[in-house]
Amino acid sequence: MDNSEFFVGLDIGTNSIKVVVAESSDDRLSIVGVGSESSEGVSRGVIVDIDKASNAIRRAIKKAETQANISIHDVVVGISANMLQIEKCQGMIAVGSQSKEINENDVRQVMLAAMVQNLPSEREVVSLIPKQFSVDGFTNIRDPRGMIGVRLEMSGIIYTAPKTIVHNTKKAIQKAGLNIIHKVISPMALSQVVLNDGESSFGAVIIDMGAGQTTASVVHDHNLKLSTVDFEGGDYLTHDISVVLNTTVDNANQLKLYYGNASSAKSETSDNISVEVVGKNEPSMISEEYLSEIIEARLNQIFTRLQAPLEDAGALSLPGGIVLTGGVAATPNIEDLARDIFDVKVRSYVPTQMGMRSPSYSLGLGLVTYASRLNDIGIIADNVVNGATVRADSHPQQQPVASKEPEEKQVQQPASDQVDQPAQKTEEPEKGKKISKFKDFWSRFFD
Repeated sequence: MDNSEFFVGLDIGTNSIKVVVAESSDDRLSIVGVGSESSEGVSRGVIVDIDKASNAIRRAIKKAETQANISIHDVVVGISANMLQIEKCQGMIAVGSQSKEINENDVRQVMLAAMVQNLPSEREVVSLIPKQFSVDGFTNIRDPRGMIGVRLEMSGIIYTAPKTIVHNTKKAIQKAGLNIIHKVISPMALSQVVLNDGESSFGAVIIDMGAGQTTASVVHDHNLKLSTVDFEGGDYLTHDISVVLNTTVDNANQLKLYYGNASSAKSETSDNISVEVVGKNEPSMISEEYLSEIIEARLNQIFTRLQAPLEDAGALSLPGGIVLTGGVAATPNIEDLARDIFDVKVRSYVPTQMGMRSPSYSLGLGLVTYASRLNDIGIIADNVVNGATVRADSHPQQQPVASKEPEEKQVQQPASDQVDQPAQKTEEPEKGKKISKFKDFWSRFFD
């Protein structure tokens, strides 16, 4: 009996739109198709022209359909972490005046109760993560369906984003003739594949280096705690090369891809590169070292700006260090540069699947992995967020459980809203300072 299921991840990036088709069978996820198309109508990870973006999505989907030999209707889409807010939520409902069996509809009702908050009109809930349920005071329940009780409570996390970002994304996808089955905050999807279990549990920082922006996200206890965005990415490297060398953007992009290096000290000083200069008949010759200096300066600036909010949150004390991914993470020696700036261990993540061996495919792979691992409660939560109707009566609908959800400790606000102050400096020895800093980090996440 074939019990396989298909998942389609849609990554709408600034420079390219990537579609990843995966088949889930017997708890195994296999990539069966990939589609990539140049982006249109997208700026800094946000859709600014719905019609153009819709056409580009349609073309990327068509390529993936051809390769996977299936017809695609439903997608899992990543939502940018721009202006993301992370908040705790809690809800409670009376199941009945007398004890009765809790069903799926009761779970939906308590989720809706938890989502009733005074959200500003310009924000929308993108994702609801239930952490635990309580039935008549009995806590730490993962799935209350089938239990007997009078009072049902739920605590969890909600992730909210600006309505404009979410609306434009949904509209473009709908105009492309597709249906969204899951909306996932991009760093949450990335954490499914770029981090191992230990890093996700004890904590690590993911730096997603895209074309339009660079996003640093803190994952701890298997939950997204903080996300901060720097609105510079790979396109700024291309722009710098174009301006400094007085060459076209296309030429600059080729130079970046074929000769780029994040470390001028490790680049070749003797090898010369031919550069077509605007207004000159003959090309100019530059060294790889000079090109690397241009790239290194911009990357240094991006990392330095991200360093401050990560230090303020104590995230650079996490044992998992930093994991780089996204298209720019393919730049040679970028790990060394990041290691020098952040002074923590750094590694890069690159998918190993055939046809996807580039860090630019990390998010697409993360989206299908996230969807395939959702358990019953996660699916119900997504349906509630997406506006599924609450029925007067219902019965549990069993679906295969692919993963277990970890327990939540505490939620950090995004860097833009964070009010934590760094640990006070004292005259204690250096070792004492490190211990104090480490304790301060844990107090931020576990108080």
